[in-house]
Amino acid sequence: MPILTLTTDIGQHDFLVGAVKGQLLQADSLFTIVDITHQLSPFNYPQAAYVCRNAIKNFPTGTCHLVLVNLFDEKPEHLLLAEHNGHFIGCADNGLLTMILEELPQKVTALALDKNHQKNTLYCTTVFAKAFTEVANGKALEQMGDSAVSIQVKNPLRALLGNNWMEGQIIFIDNFENVIVNITREEFEEQRKGRSFKIIFKRDEVIEKISDTYADVEEGEKLALFNSAAYLEIAINKGNAAGLFGLQGFSEKQNQAQHQYLINRLFYQTVKVYFE
Repeated sequence: MPILTLTTDIGQHDFLVGAVKGQLLQADSLFTIVDITHQLSPFNYPQAAYVCRNAIKNFPTGTCHLVLVNLFDEKPEHLLLAEHNGHFIGCADNGLLTMILEELPQKVTALALDKNHQKNTLYCTTVFAKAFTEVANGKALEQMGDSAVSIQVKNPLRALLGNNWMEGQIIFIDNFENVIVNITREEFEEQRKGRSFKIIFKRDEVIEKISDTYADVEEGEKLALFNSAAYLEIAINKGNAAGLFGLQGFSEKQNQAQHQYLINRLFYQTVKVYFE
């Protein structure tokens, strides 16, 4: 049975997620639909990319992934279906695809939309559902649409680097209010070069070691570790780091706000690492 993951920013307060699943099952009742999340923040590309990237890579090759995020950031003329490292990803042509993959997709095709049809979530779902059914039946992407499409490209949110420092942004806050920073273990160690370090946030909060588990520190104490996706995480043992420290997730839309407000907000979104 084909596996199809579903990731959205729709929320679960109305009928829409159920209706999307219904449309997918109408196209192929043998789909095994796996929910990733429906609680992504609207317009938050770095958050969506982090969640999708680290979920997708854990599924077997051949899995289809439907990402309904910022579907109508612009009026859509087509949708995208990509094939990358054996996975098939359907999403809007809004730049999120390259943020998820951290590179251009190996193959991509534009799925045409009927100009006379209302462009809503359920209609777009039917277009994706037809394409995923054709993938399951062995049809090549080149036969499904325009493979010469020039897609929108957004670069993933990267940490800033200096000789003796790096600066990351909080890209996700989990259910325990642990905060995840866009610094991977590999990037950290490459920049560290064996040196001692200080992780600093909120100007005067300092962590000088990487823990293996939350229990490495006393209850109520702060810690840093690399999570299961190998991203830097700031946490409190049996506490809520985001709430207690007033930390906030980066948002691209808010990043376009007024300058002074942006400066104030970045203070609560930024984690710096100094090497000695």
